[in-house]
Amino acid sequence: MAVLFLVVIYLAFISLGLPDSLLGAAWPAMQPEFGAPLETAGLLFMAIAGGTILSSLASGAILKRFGTGKVALVSCLMTAGALLGFYVSPSLVWLVLFAIPLGLGAGSIDAGLNHYVAANYKAHHMSWLHCFWGVGATLGPIILAAFIAGDHSWRNGYLAIAGIQFAIVVLLFVSLPLWKKNEKDNGALEKEGGASPAVQPIKPMRIKGVKFALITFLFYCGVESTMGLWGSSFLVNVKGLSIETAARWVSFYFAGITAGRFVTGFVTLRASNRTLIRSGQLIALTGAILLVLPLPIMLSLVGFVLVGLGLAPIFPCMLHETPAHFGKEHAQTIMGYQMAVAYTGSTFIPPLLGFMAAQSTIGIFPFFITALIAVMLLGTERLNALMKNRNRLGKEKADSPMI
Repeated sequence: MAVLFLVVIYLAFISLGLPDSLLGAAWPAMQPEFGAPLETAGLLFMAIAGGTILSSLASGAILKRFGTGKVALVSCLMTAGALLGFYVSPSLVWLVLFAIPLGLGAGSIDAGLNHYVAANYKAHHMSWLHCFWGVGATLGPIILAAFIAGDHSWRNGYLAIAGIQFAIVVLLFVSLPLWKKNEKDNGALEKEGGASPAVQPIKPMRIKGVKFALITFLFYCGVESTMGLWGSSFLVNVKGLSIETAARWVSFYFAGITAGRFVTGFVTLRASNRTLIRSGQLIALTGAILLVLPLPIMLSLVGFVLVGLGLAPIFPCMLHETPAHFGKEHAQTIMGYQMAVAYTGSTFIPPLLGFMAAQSTIGIFPFFITALIAVMLLGTERLNALMKNRNRLGKEKADSPMI
């Protein structure tokens, strides 16, 4: 029963990933149909991510009142309905309207499932959970590319993915008794263990290292989202690929994230989170540099996959490191700040590139990505140095003789 329930959670995270990569892959086909400027995709993405931020901030109270199972069900239903709305949208205004429930649905299910797995399962399940997000994000452009190549319709691609979402809605509805049973069991265990000691309110920004952790989350989500939103446009307009071929390569980028997180789940048993985060950032930086250099197209496409592979361990490992960095008593508060800043990166950084590209050219895309990864790497290295110094001082204090 426990394994079956975990499968349901993983499938729910596939439903979270499916819509995330669609807009960027579809935009080269959508843009001429709606007669919209290039940067409009950034505004649509901002509307989606803005809804995600709002629902994430409200998710704590909503989850406490209704439970994770019901929230996951309603959230998935909202995203399925929004995707169906994209399919029937007659104008750009309707796309903006349907972008709002698409974002609202994503935020609640993301926060709810991340918290549930962190609280009730071992660390490697966090990497595998985000691996299944990658499965959804990889399948999205593949399905879309198949419809664009077959009948030249991005709309039918959205319709097919909406159908998959509705199927997952049915699965979540059927599994509601499993959610209720597990949440009841976990509540009983909490009650048996006694209440946790009260923790004094804190100002997270005053805790040493928090600012550098937030920088990492901001720029990580900026890179991940910018690659997904503008990668296809870069490959079509600069590298000369067809729309369907570019969509497939964007899906390979998400496949790199997926495969990397699957492997990370096993590697966490041997390597530390800090090692995995640093290694991932260096791999992603290498991939970005391949995009910058005037190399044959195949090496540029390899760069796409390398960026995905490099990004794979960063987000789940940073989430898991939060208690180690800032203490278990502050972890929940700081986790909320980290997620809020992460969504802020997803909301504002991709549209920023769209605005800059509209003033110049989408050819700035690889330089922008390289700069984001470099800043993210500097932020985590500074955080690691602070944590190392703190641990050294703590050890010296513990070893000093009592007077």
